[in-house]
Amino acid sequence: MSFEENIRKVVPYTPGEQPQKKVIKLNTNECPYSPSPRVAQAIKEMDIDALRKYPDPVCASLVSSLAKYYGLSDDQVFVGVGSDDVLSMCFLTFFAGQKPIIFPDITYSFYEVWADVYRIPYKVIPLNDNFDINVSDYICDNGGVVIANPNAPTGVAESLENIEEIVKKNQSSIVIVDEAYIDFGGESAVGLINKYDNVIVTRTMSKSRALAGMRIGYAFGPAKLIKYLNDVKFSVNSYTMNMPALLAGKAAIEDDEYFTEIRDKVVATREWCKKELKELGFTFRDSKTNFIFARPPKGNAKEIFEKLKENDIYVRYFNKPRINEYLRISIGTDDEMKKFFEVLKKI
Repeated sequence: MSFEENIRKVVPYTPGEQPQKKVIKLNTNECPYSPSPRVAQAIKEMDIDALRKYPDPVCASLVSSLAKYYGLSDDQVFVGVGSDDVLSMCFLTFFAGQKPIIFPDITYSFYEVWADVYRIPYKVIPLNDNFDINVSDYICDNGGVVIANPNAPTGVAESLENIEEIVKKNQSSIVIVDEAYIDFGGESAVGLINKYDNVIVTRTMSKSRALAGMRIGYAFGPAKLIKYLNDVKFSVNSYTMNMPALLAGKAAIEDDEYFTEIRDKVVATREWCKKELKELGFTFRDSKTNFIFARPPKGNAKEIFEKLKENDIYVRYFNKPRINEYLRISIGTDDEMKKFFEVLKKI
């Protein structure tokens, strides 16, 4: 018997490229603007001597700030090292049964990775040809449901009515609503956590609050589900979030004026980009995110992706069935997007 037989092997998630040179980076849905000035101030004023001590394991200051901002109680909030960590804890905690969990075939590809890592049976359900969910597909016997809303990489937002129908018709399993992009459009499902006891809503500060480098994610849910999450977290790693991240997250969530300003800038640029892409013959669903998932008029997405890259402009290309004729274009600053279109028109 070889030791190889005892090694857990999975196909890992493939992140967007992180070039180590100056480029126009439109491939990983990061915010094109700096974090709130309050974040810089909080880090600057941090007691450096405090770093020799473990951070607060219950992350009380950040949890309380999030609860206050969203009108919830502290016991309805969970935080982690980016929404990837939060979602990973959700998979580990809530999907321990024998029935397969379900999620769309075109969505955040990390879902399949976590299912494989944790040995969770799963089934992917095809979106329709318009990249929408058929609600009836999710009303079935299952071990859990995961819906990204708005969806990535398509940018499509489902109605809150559809999301609630899925939650309501799956009372015997947990429904996770991944709202990484909800600040840019769509209707949030946060209100459902006080109406149903089987729903978890996850969020991130990586996109609309410009803190991808700090890795801050959070979840909302009924207090009972949040307790289950914390029980698993403290069984795996009690000190998940570092002190600078806790300070930065609190500062960011408390600066609502700055958040609104940069969010609105991104949305305004996105709407302008939609018009430009349409004039060039690109087709796409109406995006409610900080990116646009668009098909070039000739479907030659890979060729355009490579030529943009030659010009130091990075977008995302997925060489996968059903979406290999599309490009996912993150929204940058106005200047970055003008340069993008200047090069794109030449291509």
